[in-house]
Amino acid sequence: MPAGRLRHRLRHRLRRAGPTTSPPPSPSPTDDGQVVPAGNGHLSGSTASAKDAAVEHAPPFPLPPLTTRAWREESLARATEILILSDWLQNLPEHERRPLHPPADRALDAAIRGHVAAAREAAQDGPGGWRKRLRARTDARLARASANLDAAEVDLLRRAPLTYIRGQLPSLEAHVRRHLPRDDPRRLRVKEIALDDKNGHLDERARESLIGAVRAASSAAEREQRRVRSFCRIVWVATGVLFALALLVGLLGVARPHFVSLCFEPQQLEELVCPTARSPLTEIGTDPDVDLVVEATVNKADVPLVEFVGMMAAAVTGAAALRHIRGTSTPFGVPVALTVLKLPTGALTAFLGLLLMRGGFVPGLTALDNSPQIIAWAVVFGASQQLVTGLVDRQAQNVLDSVGNKTYEPTGQP
Repeated sequence: MPAGRLRHRLRHRLRRAGPTTSPPPSPSPTDDGQVVPAGNGHLSGSTASAKDAAVEHAPPFPLPPLTTRAWREESLARATEILILSDWLQNLPEHERRPLHPPADRALDAAIRGHVAAAREAAQDGPGGWRKRLRARTDARLARASANLDAAEVDLLRRAPLTYIRGQLPSLEAHVRRHLPRDDPRRLRVKEIALDDKNGHLDERARESLIGAVRAASSAAEREQRRVRSFCRIVWVATGVLFALALLVGLLGVARPHFVSLCFEPQQLEELVCPTARSPLTEIGTDPDVDLVVEATVNKADVPLVEFVGMMAAAVTGAAALRHIRGTSTPFGVPVALTVLKLPTGALTAFLGLLLMRGGFVPGLTALDNSPQIIAWAVVFGASQQLVTGLVDRQAQNVLDSVGNKTYEPTGQP
């Protein structure tokens, strides 16, 4: 092989292998005569500065893996904050700490760490992925995380000195006013404690009263969350039942279309009009059998078509009704459940409305002239589901407004 071609191949292989590593630079002496190595794994220049900056701004605790829900991230951050506060209280100087018996202080520290560990375990996805999340319901995990975090905060208040209580008093009072009614004696007591703190009087008895009020407010907040969760579950169950009924009606219309026919007989036309077809009544003799004409004219797609049209009309009216629904800070998708509820309701109201018209329940509307009129009335009856689901929307808004809505009160009231 020629030497030029060999050199070309060697250069090509070197380029594919990447740049070669240069030998470490020789150590350079400093001003005082000491030799400082410039290589062998040591970083210098901008690389060392970037690494030092990353280490300086790194969090002093291990970050858990990213979860799939916002409430999980909030619970994990709150658990880390409580644990850091507990460590901070433990490392305070002796004269700044609350004078507790050492076994009692250790018991409170162990209780805080146990509650934080339980909250983290409930909030994290953990091994198993979606299978584990199916075994353990999301609402149960949320309740466990919230209850343990509330208990850890109460233990933290028992362990903290009075200076920490004074600093946290405005936040604790706002938490109590948000979840306890105005005539609750614990809320009244917290107001007295806040007034006494302005005068410089705050003792251990006031601490225990404050802890009881905060624990009661946290329990009330958990009950509010459970009410929202229960209401959302009821809406989803009702949606499932209505979807099953609409599906059964559609299957019945496909299997036995003449049982649930939505055909009309306009006498002035002497025709039988169905959603997808029409037939003259004079084809079968002078005195035709209407049942035979219905059985010959009705189509398997009539009932599914009417239900589909009613579902589309319900979707449009449901989207328009969302302008009255405000968002919620709860982790439960109440607006989504309300929107989905309207779909099977619209399908069933369209079918039942046309069935009532065919039976003569609505005077003057018993003989529709053509198929487009039947479809148009299906749209009207499908959109009319808002008369029923609108009541559910208002009840849902009342349930959402009851979550932490006891703060607003007339001036001068406790």
